[in-house]
Amino acid sequence: MKNVVVVGSQWGDEGKGKIVDWLSSEADVVVRFQGGHNAGHTLVIDKKVFKLRLLPSGIVREGKISILGNGVVIDPWALLEEIKEIKKQGINVTPDNFMISESASLILPFHQEMDEIREDAAGKGKIGTTRRGIGPCYEDKVGRRSIRVMDLRSTKNLDSRLKNVLLHHNAIRKGLKKKIYKKDDLKKKLLKIAPEILKFAKPIWLKLDEFGKDRKKILFEGAQGILLDVDHGTYPFVTSSNTVPAMAATGSGLGPNTINYVLGITKAYTTRVGSGPFPTELKNKIGESLGKRGKEFGTVTARKRRCGWFDGVLVRQTIKIAGINAIALTKLDVLDELDEIKICVEYQLNGKKIDYLPAVSEDQFNIKPIYKTFSGWKSSTQGIRNIKDLPEKAKNYIYALEDFIGAKISSISTSPERDDTILIEDPFKS
Repeated sequence: MKNVVVVGSQWGDEGKGKIVDWLSSEADVVVRFQGGHNAGHTLVIDKKVFKLRLLPSGIVREGKISILGNGVVIDPWALLEEIKEIKKQGINVTPDNFMISESASLILPFHQEMDEIREDAAGKGKIGTTRRGIGPCYEDKVGRRSIRVMDLRSTKNLDSRLKNVLLHHNAIRKGLKKKIYKKDDLKKKLLKIAPEILKFAKPIWLKLDEFGKDRKKILFEGAQGILLDVDHGTYPFVTSSNTVPAMAATGSGLGPNTINYVLGITKAYTTRVGSGPFPTELKNKIGESLGKRGKEFGTVTARKRRCGWFDGVLVRQTIKIAGINAIALTKLDVLDELDEIKICVEYQLNGKKIDYLPAVSEDQFNIKPIYKTFSGWKSSTQGIRNIKDLPEKAKNYIYALEDFIGAKISSISTSPERDDTILIEDPFKS
């Protein structure tokens, strides 16, 4: 038995959904451990497209158990709508194959409104949030005033918890001259959906312990990427949770000793959504071409992603921070038509060369990338499933990446389709 954590090694959007779905064929349980419905996964299975926001990628496979851990923040209305949508696509979602941690915090309407108010007021200082209320909900969680799934079980308890959280939010809203939320109105809305949410609620830490004793394979699914981690990312242009693999333990209720393998999903180039530093960004025709060929638009927001060359310095750094055992390289086929391809191997800051991303935001904006250039292979890699069939120049690029970042490449994705993957090392069997 081996438990595997899948995380993004860049700024998210690396193609985790496809890889998690692909790996879930061997897993028994798939656990989402952080984030909310701000992070989407697109799966393409037999040309059928599934767009997931909160539901773990394992939900599309029969016989698998999908779980939202305590580290996830849940918009209950968005979750029920997503379940409704995926059921229309023929996917069954029941308490037998889908569970929610009773300790998970709920995103409420005033969280989303606060997210919007702050972003609109920030002007040029916008973080670039998805305006889904993720940050304000995590703030309430840390402030010990959030409404959790378990609070929906008791009308008396819910009343008390709502009174507490609204004391905080309504005070802020008064100062901003916004409408005040009435406790009874919100309680009525929550109690209306409570039965639908509570039927999935369980003590997930206990269920995972039982699954472990039964020797079930557990796949932990991260959202976003390590460079958006609130501690280790490009702060303050980050998300509001820890996206590193260590969060898989904290966000699910299992100990770190249960994690056996960490797989970092890594795009063959680099993208970023929203504001923040991006050393290798290409604001030219090549960047536009990468975005067009890679269909670089957010699953949740449809926002256009910024595109650039592969930043080896950043990926090498996230591998060390996250304890990544190997990477799954995605979207190799997007590079097929380029004459030359570059890898950032160093930075220059104030006339000096450095080999890591500095922590100060101002420095992150001012660093200049130093590149190593490779010849493009100018032929299709789409759909290739054996590394021997790749063009020699594509293999040269892959081996150069592997050597520079200091981690082995365990698989290569050559199209959005589930089976178009070159397997070099199986995380569950290595």
